Amino acid sequence: MLFQATKISLSKVVVIVSALSALLSPSAFSAEPDVESTESEIRLVSAGTGVTELVLALDAGNELVAIDSTSYVPEDLAHVAKLGYHRMLSAEGIIALSPTLVVGSDVMGPETTLNVLKQANIQVVQLPATNDEPQLMSNVDTLGQLLNRPDNAIKLKQDLHQQLQSLADKKQQISDAGAQPKILFMLLQEGRGARVGGKGTAADTIIALSGAQNIAEFDGYKSMSQEGILSLQPDIILLSKRSDKPAEQTNAHIAQELMKEMPLLAHTPAGKNGHIQTLAPQALLGGLGISAISAADTLASTLLKQNQ
Repeated sequence: MLFQATKISLSKVVVIVSALSALLSPSAFSAEPDVESTESEIRLVSAGTGVTELVLALDAGNELVAIDSTSYVPEDLAHVAKLGYHRMLSAEGIIALSPTLVVGSDVMGPETTLNVLKQANIQVVQLPATNDEPQLMSNVDTLGQLLNRPDNAIKLKQDLHQQLQSLADKKQQISDAGAQPKILFMLLQEGRGARVGGKGTAADTIIALSGAQNIAEFDGYKSMSQEGILSLQPDIILLSKRSDKPAEQTNAHIAQELMKEMPLLAHTPAGKNGHIQTLAPQALLGGLGISAISAADTLASTLLKQNQ
């Protein structure tokens, strides 16, 4: 009888210990650990203006640990580290930040840096250039998945589609009004003369989206004399000045400086009517993106007002 009682007691002890082990296991105290731990593990490096703009629009700025020198972030993210140019990134500088994900454009590099990052088990994703709406939407979907924000991606795609549709409507109104306004884009850089943006440039894309005509017929960027610009007789002159401080790019001083340096431009229709506008430098980077769409919409609205 004594042996039997001892046997029963040991069985009860085993059952009690098993039950306590189950109760004390980590999974018993966490109802939804997987999603939260996955999201908290994201440490993002964004390389490229267009990519960073999408990250912010997806409300994922809190995941950023670094951006490249072409990207801009709001003041509340001033603590985010700033790396070099997105085509000339340093593997050592990135690895030191312990990122889990590096996302950039298709020109992010160099390739040797990307290979080192991959060997360090860091996920590297290059998004294709956005030259049209389908590719832009595809990139939004990809980022939404990578950053665990699929619902935000759906909302952002809806907003972008509406903006592009509104822009298309304005473009049609401009077309219906008659002749396309002639626009000349000039990129100003310290230490270098002004360069005019021709076909295939980001400025050319923005001008086309707005419904206007880029009167520079050559490809890429080219320096032009005052006399050459005067002969083109632009209706509007668009200016952009590269700087690390985007807030400085939209003031009237840029136009005033241009007129001082190139006084003959006062004799163009743009100069006579005061139709000289600035274009945010970030709109010229990253292809068809948020800033480019906004810049084209602003330009289209200006053209419509001038036609009234």
